[in-house]
Amino acid sequence: MCPRTKEQNERIRIQRREQILDASARTYFRTGASFDIRDVAREAELGYGTVYHYYPNRHLLIEDVLDSGFERCEQSLAEWANIRRGSPDNKQLLMYCKTLLRLWQSDARAYLVYKMAAEHYAGLPEKDRHAAQRRFKERLYVPLQSIAQCEDDSIDLLLAVLVGCCGLQYYAGASELDVDRIAQLAMQAMTKGS
Repeated sequence: MCPRTKEQNERIRIQRREQILDASARTYFRTGASFDIRDVAREAELGYGTVYHYYPNRHLLIEDVLDSGFERCEQSLAEWANIRRGSPDNKQLLMYCKTLLRLWQSDARAYLVYKMAAEHYAGLPEKDRHAAQRRFKERLYVPLQSIAQCEDDSIDLLLAVLVGCCGLQYYAGASELDVDRIAQLAMQAMTKGS
């Protein structure tokens, strides 16, 4: 048997890190922000020492989970903003709601960004909480508000419906979300009374 190359070791390191981050996000939904590294190791089906090697404490782990979730959400918003044509309308916003729900269904880290935003990042230390709130507002909330041309609390209502309904998958074990129906409900919540 030949020893691994540098490239092989790097690929393994990246795969292991991704495995740990995914397991951390799933663990968060079961135990909240007070999870232990052992919980993550169990969820990832890795040894405690392996997880500890990558993340010696849960604060660093949560920080990386959120950072990668933010990156994925920001990329999704940017892609949607580049694809849409002309001035925004409800049809385009409906498409974005569906895009966001599909992203969240397949990516617990991306969902966690919005879930924790709805809770004002309450489980984070104060300095991290303010940084996460600022990043969410500047990079996800305000651009969406601008694209939707809303200055009232309509985006809050839209996101509340999306986050709450997607939570069914993570907290209640719903296997599939009715993306079309949930997106319609979110649009109704946003446009109610207009």
